[in-house]
Amino acid sequence: MTKRVLVVDDSMLMRRMIGDSLTDDGWEVAGEAAAGDEAVTLYQTLRPDAVTMDIVMPGTSGIEALETILKHDSRAKVVVVSALNQTRLISDAIRKGAQDFIAKPFLPEQLQETMNRCLDQTSGCRGS
Repeated sequence: MTKRVLVVDDSMLMRRMIGDSLTDDGWEVAGEAAAGDEAVTLYQTLRPDAVTMDIVMPGTSGIEALETILKHDSRAKVVVVSALNQTRLISDAIRKGAQDFIAKPFLPEQLQETMNRCLDQTSGCRGS
């Protein structure tokens, strides 16, 4: 069965890097969003297996999108992909239900491993 991901980041280059990395590992990019409100709409329409979520985006933030997605689907698997200098925001996202965190810049193998671990565990994927 193909693993489907929704890639959310305001940078087209970063969306492409994330998508290419996961496609190389057998994932299908079900959709891409450049803002949080778009991510929520696409999540509800596409029902991907997992989401990569940037935090700082124009308009609806990644944290707000995370909260809304989890209100609609408490089992959603959302991995934050954000810059390390956003420690407070990352901690907030984890407290609010994000499964894990990947720091930008990332190694493709690190992203692949984290995303696969998230799908393999029903209770979350933190712990690496």
